[in-house]
Amino acid sequence: MSKDKAYKRINILNKKASFEFQLLTKYTAGMVLGGTEVKSIKAGNASITEAYCYYHNDELFIKNMNIGAFKQASFTQHEPLAERKLLLKKVELKKLQKRGEEKGFSIVPLKLFEAENGFIKIEIALAQGKKAFDKRETIKERDIERNLRRKED
Repeated sequence: MSKDKAYKRINILNKKASFEFQLLTKYTAGMVLGGTEVKSIKAGNASITEAYCYYHNDELFIKNMNIGAFKQASFTQHEPLAERKLLLKKVELKKLQKRGEEKGFSIVPLKLFEAENGFIKIEIALAQGKKAFDKRETIKERDIERNLRRKED
């Protein structure tokens, strides 16, 4: 892969997810998207910070993922906050559904990226919500690590 092509790859992160949740298992899923949605994502016009996943009729969907409007599109524009179907293998879907239905577990999106073959993929994780003291501990660890890096420089 050439250098200029590597810079054009998209990589949209959900930084809030690792702070709010304890990530247990990660999965890479495909998504059902339309043409203007793909073009808008490749332009970097998407956000997954408020998104979450849920099950409906044994299928996994993502809700509140914001894919901005594609400016060059004509009348065939997509809905920015539409629900989108995620594509996983049946075995993975059943495993995730079984664990996701337990109390305290959620399925959260972590990263939206373009795969080597050009398809748009999303990395999701089975997560458990952190308590307030866990969040304070995470902040404390980050501060200590940052101070150590400053002293090294």
